[in-house]
Amino acid sequence: MSPPPFRAEHMGSLLRPQQLLDVREAIREKGISEEEAGLPPVEKAAVADVVKLQRDLGLKAVTSGEYNRTRFWGLMWDEFDGTIRLQDAEASMFRLYHPDVVSLIEKDRKVMPGDSVIAGSKLRHNPERSLSNLHELRLVQAATPEAEWPNIKLTMITPAWFHMRYKQGRAYTPEAYSSDEEYFADVAKVYQDELAALYAAGLRNVQFDDPGLAYFCSDKFRDGWATDTDNIGTVDDLLDAYIKLYNDSISKLPADFHTGVHLCRGNFIGGRHFAEGAYDIIAQKLFTDLKVNTFYLEYDTARAGGFEPLKFLPKGRNVVIGAISTKLRELEDKDEIKERIYRAADFVAEGSGQTREEALKQICISPQCGFSTHESGYPLTEEDEKKKLGLVRQIADEIWGEP
Repeated sequence: MSPPPFRAEHMGSLLRPQQLLDVREAIREKGISEEEAGLPPVEKAAVADVVKLQRDLGLKAVTSGEYNRTRFWGLMWDEFDGTIRLQDAEASMFRLYHPDVVSLIEKDRKVMPGDSVIAGSKLRHNPERSLSNLHELRLVQAATPEAEWPNIKLTMITPAWFHMRYKQGRAYTPEAYSSDEEYFADVAKVYQDELAALYAAGLRNVQFDDPGLAYFCSDKFRDGWATDTDNIGTVDDLLDAYIKLYNDSISKLPADFHTGVHLCRGNFIGGRHFAEGAYDIIAQKLFTDLKVNTFYLEYDTARAGGFEPLKFLPKGRNVVIGAISTKLRELEDKDEIKERIYRAADFVAEGSGQTREEALKQICISPQCGFSTHESGYPLTEEDEKKKLGLVRQIADEIWGEP
């Protein structure tokens, strides 16, 4: 059985069934417990259905559809000891040039809406509290033949998620940490422990979702960073620190644990995106220094730039080309997408001195992002989703003829 990544991939989140959405709304609106609302059996059945959907379509890296989450980053950070969830956090805490912060601040408000988590004391992994990822994994395992458990993919928020959006030194209280270096060291430790627990439970395939890395491609973010006098160092120093944080977080994983990172430019309610910019400015450093196995890259529109940066992809690393849109209902032209995959392979081949056929062995295809990064989803129907995923599978079969 081939290990991940697979020739036909997807980014994790899938459109939620209405019954699941209704139950979660009842929990919020009525203030009742998950058990009173009947969530456990509804959630279990929904995950089983979405696993069947993926397997019926011939997709190997099955996920929960992120059905256990309201937003793509889930509850993992809330479960770490030492975190504080802020309510109506002051806008002054945030980098107001950070793309998703810019997009989420409401007009004439002085506070930052949405989930805001900081470290109020030393961060520690607590096995008795860190249960949401395990719960999600076990639901997918229950609906998947045990022989296929190594294929299961769990999506996980980047370890830098609750750092990049805050101004210098505001991702933690002064009582918790005196520097980013101290903070990053403990973040890496809690990720190591979380990944070790998931490995022990049978997980062999993780995809870190990271809008932040793509924001380093944005001129608006880079210019905002440069004019923010509170920042220590350059924006590229920050990128170096995040790459080190990743590498430290995955440094203790066994060799059979596949790791990938999805660079997302934001994919929010209604198909909205938050940032633009080609990969050129970070590609060499990212592909060379970040020690994940696979890079999942958005390439659905011109905002991502061309395939030229793939010249820097080293041998032994994979790239998943996100060429199918999850924002637009129109189905892409199969032959046009195939031609784009071949062009991507030519740049990989050029950079590594390989033939196109050899370079294709490092490439896979997928949609550019999830179909439902937030539970309210996008302007697509479930039938649209099936057609898009089916097209990914068909293209993969015609190019590679393998899973």
